[in-house]
Amino acid sequence: MDQVDFNAPHSMGTTIIGVTYNGGVVLGADSRTSTGVYVANRASDKITKLTDNVYVCRSGSAADSQVVSDYVRYFLHQHTRIQLGQPATVKVAANLVRLLAYNNKNNLQTGLIVGGWDKYEGGQIYGVPLGGTIVQQPFAIGGSGSSYLYGFFDQAWKEGMTQDEAEELVKKAVSLAIARDGASGGVVRTVIINSEGVTRNFYPGDQLPIWHDELESHNSLLDILGAPEPMNI
Repeated sequence: MDQVDFNAPHSMGTTIIGVTYNGGVVLGADSRTSTGVYVANRASDKITKLTDNVYVCRSGSAADSQVVSDYVRYFLHQHTRIQLGQPATVKVAANLVRLLAYNNKNNLQTGLIVGGWDKYEGGQIYGVPLGGTIVQQPFAIGGSGSSYLYGFFDQAWKEGMTQDEAEELVKKAVSLAIARDGASGGVVRTVIINSEGVTRNFYPGDQLPIWHDELESHNSLLDILGAPEPMNI
């Protein structure tokens, strides 16, 4: 029997997306947390609240992304709520994420997308990939599933989208990544942030588009094979 090297690096996969639209932003993610070929959690929430108006999508190491989010949430609370007495801007939150990611770039394996809305600049999306670079973009994609989505976004994204168009784009993109990327899966979660507040939505597998030769969503293997006939006694 082959020996398992528990100290070997584990491949970690996910799909995270942030999109701006005319009035705010939509963030989206799948829900599969994997450790190599093992699915550790099939219904995790990868979109984390930093402040009332700023959220972050997490990819890479779950532990690394969670600790960065926790630190940023704590610092933002200290700086904005206690010292300034007003909500943080999206730019301040994103640059704090960038600062922590860059200063610890040799120890962290996480890529993040920060999105939110503030009264100064409206809806904004910032990508903070491995290494701590920060780039403001009209849309950002990350995780292992992102490699299947660049061409799709080049064709499908457009300026001035409505909220419904932006959320439908995010939902379709995450479902496409789930279909193609073995490390992405589960359900699709979205967060909509605008001047009216935050709206969270949840889309299970039976509400997602079916791509190419995918099997339809089923609750049980018996739904596919057919339930056995009851025994006559």
